[in-house]
Formats: sequence, C-alpha cells, structure tokens
Amino acid sequence: MESKSEKIILFPGLKKTLEEESLKALQEKRYEEALGKLNQLISYHEHSHEIIIGKLICLMELGRHEEAQDLCEDLLHHKDENYFHYVHIYLTILFQTSQYSLLMEQVESEFEKNNVPELLHEQFKQLYDMSEKMKLDFMIEESSSIIDELFAAVNQDNHIEQWRVVEQLRNMKAQPVNQVLSLLTNEHVHPVIKTAILAWMKDKHISDEVEIHKFSTSMTVIPFDIPYIKVNEIYKQILLVILDVEQDNPTLFQLLEQLLYRYVYVIYPFMPSTEDIVDIAAAIKNIGNQYLHIQTTENDISSAKVQHYMKEIRMCDSLYLSIIED
Repeated sequence: MESKSEKIILFPGLKKTLEEESLKALQEKRYEEALGKLNQLISYHEHSHEIIIGKLICLMELGRHEEAQDLCEDLLHHKDENYFHYVHIYLTILFQTSQYSLLMEQVESEFEKNNVPELLHEQFKQLYDMSEKMKLDFMIEESSSIIDELFAAVNQDNHIEQWRVVEQLRNMKAQPVNQVLSLLTNEHVHPVIKTAILAWMKDKHISDEVEIHKFSTSMTVIPFDIPYIKVNEIYKQILLVILDVEQDNPTLFQLLEQLLYRYVYVIYPFMPSTEDIVDIAAAIKNIGNQYLHIQTTENDISSAKVQHYMKEIRMCDSLYLSIIED
C-alpha cells in the first residue's frame, strides 16, 4: 500500500515555503522547528544536498549525534558528488563523540584510495593527528586506573582478577609501567600472571633487563629477546619427542600437547636442561596415559627423574587451570 506521502503531491509553492521556513529557523537556531520542516520535505522525497546538510546540522546542534552518524554512514554508501563533504561531517561527529579509533580508520581508508581533495587532505590529517593524541591520552588515563585495579587484586591475593586485568591491559596495548615490573619479583603474584606480564612486555618491545622470581629461583631477562613459548627451542624439542603419539592416538596427543604447553607456561622463562627433554616427554606421556586410563608398564615410570617431572607437571597443570580456562 502506498504511504500518505506518496499519494500527496508536494506543490512547488509548499516546497518553497518549507525550504524558506526551515532555512530561517536554522539561521535563528530554532533547530527543532527547522528539523521538523526538513523532515517533512524529506518525507516527500526531497533529498537535495542543502536539505540533507540542514538536517545534519540540526541533529548535531540538538545533540542527536547517533542519528547524525547513522545518516552520514548511509550517505557515504552512495558516493555522490558531495561524498567528501559528508565524510568531513562524519569525521567531525566521530571526533565530537570521542570515537577516535573509528575516525582514524575512516581517514586511513580515504587516504588509501588516494583521491581526497587537496583542500580537505590537511583537515583530515589534523583530525587524525588530534584523534591519535586524544586516544593515547585516554589510554594512559584509563590504563593508570586499571593498573590501580591490578595492584588492588595483588593486595587481595585475587589471582583470577590479576589475570583479567593483565589481559585487559595487554589487549589495550597499554605500556607496562615500572610499578608493573616490580610484580615479577612479588611472591604474592601467581606464576601464571608473571608469564602473562612477560608476554605483555614482549609485545611492547621492552628491551631493558628485568628480574623475575618463580619457585624460589630468580633470573634476569630482556623481555623482547625471550621467544614466545611455542617457538622456544626446548618446547619444540619436547614436542618433537611426543609427536610419535599423534598418528596412533590423536586424542592422547592433543592432551599431551596441552600438558606440555601448560607446564612450560607456568615455569616460563625458566626452562629445563636439554639433557632432561626425554625424561620430560616420558613424564608427559605417563600423565596423559593415566588421565585417559591407558595401561602402561612399570618401567615407564621407574626413573626418579621421570617421577620428579610427573609431580612438577601435574602441579603446573593445576596452577595453570586455576587461572586459565582452556
């Protein structure tokens, strides 16, 4: 069924009156009234550039930024001769509403197409630079507050909250401050959390020496130089030894791989000697067999070193799963 606006013809006199009245209301900053008249024109399928710009101005002045943003996004799909005018308004809305990441993405997209008019190029670049600064300032302010949450969790011995906050900071790409580095030697910080902090520091290319303490042992490392766990040579060599299980029992192999990763994650960056690779692989296989109720011979676990590593791997598996859900 046709809508009422499709049945009624907008006579030239009425169109002119609405246009003049909406313009006058706009000039006199009676934005609600101007918007009503502009919407009336649009309901009769009048979509001139002047009418659309007038509506956008009204929405922005009335603080209805979400509606203005939606309208802009719709206009950008059409890519008509006024495209870059709409882009400029769209970027302004994003800046006013603190949507800095979205603004930067839009500017990067426009610059990649390499057809931004020269007059607008500098304005777009200025908006981009201001957004980048505002985003950084906001991130510093927000990360400072979140770091306070991290230390509160440490004081409360709340390991789950420590993990959540560290992962949040890492995902935010926040910069680890000196306060955070001190957690690597704090006995109240879970070993899993210390590994997460190291990974975060590596992500941020921290190239200063830091001290880390785990299981009554200390060492000094440069986070940037530490390989990620799965490319660590000892990890890869142990994985190679247990790889023979994969073809015969893929389910068992998947469990062994998980046990290995969790073990290394908890002790990292402290790693066993290359001389113990075979014993560690044997320990992991024995634990996997026990978990899946697979029969093993007594000889498989007779070695004192294998038994030692079985105990250590079980402990690390428990510590890992107390924080992280696979």
